[in-house]
Amino acid sequence: MAVAVSPGNNAFNPLYIYGDSGLGKTHIVQAIGHEVRQRHPELQVLYVSMNKFQAQFQTAYKNGEITDFIHFYQMVDVLIIDDIQELTGKTGTQNAFFNIFNHLQLGGKQLILTSDKPPVELKDIEQRLLTRFKWGLSAYLNIPDYETKVKIIRAKANRLGAHIPEDVVAYLATNISANVREIEGALSSLIANASFLGRKITISLAKDILKVYVKLTQREITIDHIVKVVCEYYNIDLDTFNSAKRTRDVAQARQVAMYLSKQHTKAPLTVIGSSIGGRNHATVLHSCKAVADMIDTDKQLKLQIEEIERIVLGKN
Repeated sequence: MAVAVSPGNNAFNPLYIYGDSGLGKTHIVQAIGHEVRQRHPELQVLYVSMNKFQAQFQTAYKNGEITDFIHFYQMVDVLIIDDIQELTGKTGTQNAFFNIFNHLQLGGKQLILTSDKPPVELKDIEQRLLTRFKWGLSAYLNIPDYETKVKIIRAKANRLGAHIPEDVVAYLATNISANVREIEGALSSLIANASFLGRKITISLAKDILKVYVKLTQREITIDHIVKVVCEYYNIDLDTFNSAKRTRDVAQARQVAMYLSKQHTKAPLTVIGSSIGGRNHATVLHSCKAVADMIDTDKQLKLQIEEIERIVLGKN
């Protein structure tokens, strides 16, 4: 908002917004551009993707019009460049953009950039440009938390004219773990299918629709599930696993199961212990510490546990 109210006359120049795909970078910079145009209709505001900028540069280069190309961009008051990481490895384009950047910066004009990485992680871009990217504010757009996802779902459902029961809103917010784009797509799919099928929007329908639309990564992980995976991995039958047998392989399997149960369930230590051979919470604490220590010192065991963890989480 500070940029939109006083473009070029603020501490956020350039404004560098970065984050993963689908989190709203393009949406927010275009919103800034529209707000600037509304507040300052006399200013020249330009939004362009770096891919388009690169294509324009190549055309200008072929036609011997580089000077005109640079001059055109130097006349802009607010320049919004989307996906600045696409500058990677393009030396000629970087030189042109450096001249444009410097001219606008010195003239008190506003620059707004988006990227999928922070400036320090950009590769094959000249240091003089990276330094300038850091002059203003670098703002990170994170994956929305649960409460934010709930608000997004309600707002988008309202815009689509659909009533989504609160339990379905909660189910969607819990199970869609990616980005805003995926939330919007899943919600649109749910509403459309409810209309086509003539059904009410319920959790049952949401499960049917979403299981073929998105991967439900937030499914509940139970101690029983972890024990089953560990037993299968180490080829130990469940009776032996839960018995008083203390051979090295069985004892280690129990410790790994306790460690993973503590990491991936909300169960208290007493419940974990009672579910794994009737052990007490002190045994669970000792097992978790033992496994954590072994992970630090035993590379082979570390790889084993990482593999078991992937199976537990359904990532294999």
